[in-house]
Amino acid sequence: MYEPIRSKSVHTMAGVGEFPHRSRAEELDIRLAGHLTALLTVTDELRALASGADGEALAAAADRIAGQVARLRGGRYALRAEPTGGDPARARALHRRAYALAGHALTVATSRNDAAAVALAAERRAAHEGPAAATHPHLASA
Repeated sequence: MYEPIRSKSVHTMAGVGEFPHRSRAEELDIRLAGHLTALLTVTDELRALASGADGEALAAAADRIAGQVARLRGGRYALRAEPTGGDPARARALHRRAYALAGHALTVATSRNDAAAVALAAERRAAHEGPAAATHPHLASA
């Protein structure tokens, strides 16, 4: 009539060491890499809307961001989506998004005492700061 349970119950508490744990540093690395990857995507979108020297400066910034992501991910480079380009009126919203993402990255980088990531995030945040960056996309390359 009744067949006994042959495997562990899903309701049994896991013992210590039976599931993987990450250290705080590993969690911060993952979070920082995520913020920088999102910032990389927005930077690539802005680069697609920019032209000339502005586009080249944004491409250089994107490469530096990708380098930091690779460092945080143990040498694996970030996947980069093809920019959609489109309406230049989107630049204002993209600058606001980049400013916010750089701020998130700056907060996490400061928390984990990563001087290289702090410098990069602060630089990108300043590049996308305020109404000047929103109305003049070429300032994002400064």
